[in-house]
Amino acid sequence: MTEPEFLAACDQVLSAIEDAVDRCGVDIESSRSGNVLELEFDDGSKIIVNGNAPVREIWVAARSGAFHCRFEAGAWVDTRGAGELFALLSELSSRQAGVPARIVAPGRA
Repeated sequence: MTEPEFLAACDQVLSAIEDAVDRCGVDIESSRSGNVLELEFDDGSKIIVNGNAPVREIWVAARSGAFHCRFEAGAWVDTRGAGELFALLSELSSRQAGVPARIVAPGRA
């Protein structure tokens, strides 16, 4: 994947995450600046999702740790086995929100 392809894909993923967060039914504030998306929870904690163009990865920083997702077989998957990006965000957001937060990729129910 070239850098321009990555940047376009990253933009799509961050937009999809914003939309999914809006639909999840949990009070999570999102704000975005370029390739950095911040998700803020009622307790003030945050999850930061950002694109790292040099290594072609989407990085996630949460209270419970840091994750690096790479595009493989049609999905963004954590390089250390934590799973697919949207499932990971659902798990992390649920922990930080204290209630189930189902963050679903576009086209998935």
